[in-house]
Amino acid sequence: MSENEIMSLFDEWNNALQTGDPRKVAALYDESNGILLPTVSNEVRHNRAEIEEYFVHFLANGPNGKINEANVRIFGQLAINSGVYTFTFKDGATVQARFTFVYRQNDGRWIIVEHHSSQMPE
Repeated sequence: MSENEIMSLFDEWNNALQTGDPRKVAALYDESNGILLPTVSNEVRHNRAEIEEYFVHFLANGPNGKINEANVRIFGQLAINSGVYTFTFKDGATVQARFTFVYRQNDGRWIIVEHHSSQMPE
């Protein structure tokens, strides 16, 4: 697995956002062990069903993400991508946030086991 392949997982996730279908986004997360610490909610999501519920509301705003800075590290069956991304919404608003995606290889496919996103404080 290369750094570029891990970077492409963000594109897969962002493309799923563009579908507007929360099930497609949630399907990228580990079914039973996926954790989402979301940008615009105080509630931690602990499984795919809770993650899908979060994205129902988030996708209603028409988000489109762009990575500003990425730091990829690969440790065997785990990979981490952390940095800063910016979301642009259909109303023209933007939000810059810090992110960490932790991926685990599962049956030859990388799935999200942890995703932390927090709005920049300044």
